[in-house]
Amino acid sequence: MYFAVHEVEAWLLSHPEMFPREIVNKFPGRTDHPETVNFDTPPAKLLDILYSQHLKRHYDKVTNGYDLFRKLDPNEAYHKCPHFATILDEMLELAKQAGL
Repeated sequence: MYFAVHEVEAWLLSHPEMFPREIVNKFPGRTDHPETVNFDTPPAKLLDILYSQHLKRHYDKVTNGYDLFRKLDPNEAYHKCPHFATILDEMLELAKQAGL
C-alpha cells in the first residue's frame, strides 16, 4: 500500500503553471521536488497562505483542489514526485496483470 505524501497538493505543486498567476511566482522554490516540502508548511497549508495573501480568499481543498487536479499533467507529477510515480507504476502493473 502506498500513500500520497502531503495529500494530493504535492502533486498539484508539480505543475505550478496551472495556478492563478498571482501566486505562480510566489512558490518558494518547492515545485522542483514537491513531495519534499517540509511538514511545518505542507503543500495544502502553503497554498492556503498564498491564496489568502495574494488572492484574498482561502484555498479550498474540495473546490480548488478538484479544479486543479483536473488540470494536472500526470507526466509532470510522475517526473517530479517519486512517491506518485511508485503508486502509478504499481497501479499500471496491476492493470496489465488483470488484462486491462
